[in-house]
Amino acid sequence: MRTEQDMARMLRGNPRRRRREAIVRTLFFLAAALSIVVSVAIVLSVVIDAVEFLSAIDLNQLWADGWFPRRGRFSIPTIFVGSLMITLVALVVALPLGLGAAIYLSEYARPGVRRALKPTLEILAGVPSVVLGFFALSFITPNIMQAIWQDTQVFNYGAAGIAVGILIIPLIASVAEDAMRAVPQSLREASYGLGAKRWHTSLRVIFPAALSGIVAAVILGFARALGETMVVAIAAGASGGALLNVDITQGGTTMTAAMASLAIGSDQVAGDSSAFQSLFFVGLLLFLMTLGLNVLSERLVRRFRQKY
Repeated sequence: MRTEQDMARMLRGNPRRRRREAIVRTLFFLAAALSIVVSVAIVLSVVIDAVEFLSAIDLNQLWADGWFPRRGRFSIPTIFVGSLMITLVALVVALPLGLGAAIYLSEYARPGVRRALKPTLEILAGVPSVVLGFFALSFITPNIMQAIWQDTQVFNYGAAGIAVGILIIPLIASVAEDAMRAVPQSLREASYGLGAKRWHTSLRVIFPAALSGIVAAVILGFARALGETMVVAIAAGASGGALLNVDITQGGTTMTAAMASLAIGSDQVAGDSSAFQSLFFVGLLLFLMTLGLNVLSERLVRRFRQKY
């Protein structure tokens, strides 16, 4: 007869296996803890430098008539509006193309065509952003922007926004297509059984059913466009500073481009001692905006999520 102690020992398993499991669990815990520590350290360093920057300047400088950090003019509305302009133009380009591609791949493409097209579409995500920046400067500006508006500057919001839109098409299309493919086949069969056509089923049944994933795709695309640096730094120009404007045919700067010009030294004119520290404050603003987008995305996904 086996005693209770023998049975308990057998249920616990092999001691060597338990030790290996304990070691692996400890390693995974350390990896997770390290990622949290690194994230907290980054946030704290940005917050500390941002507070030092705010304490060193007059707050009225944050509402100056333009972003010229070397002159002590740190107009946050200028770079915020520039970022918003680029993002809105990018979404105008990417939303119809990305969602259209997602609907086609999910509902219309044959399996063989889908297997060929989806990896091809995702190749766009691997194109370096600096290449798209030069593409915007050398092709989009002269052949699209200046063909429509003859007085378009060489560096302009429109070309930069179109290039950023091309950049985020694969992200929106891939996430939205995965959400549509996750909709149960029974909903399609029920729609077809009621006499609905394929386009009606796609837009009135599948699209609403996958709305949580589509909303997540749009917000991810928005956040990706908002954080793009190289395309706007090359195509929008104004690395040394810019005035506030909302004209897509004119150049300007964005939050990320302003940070890049200070961080990499493209703006080396001697001037205000707080210029370099301003990039930490702008970085903090970007972090808060991205955090807000993530929270909004989570709430919208929960609101529109449907369980089948």
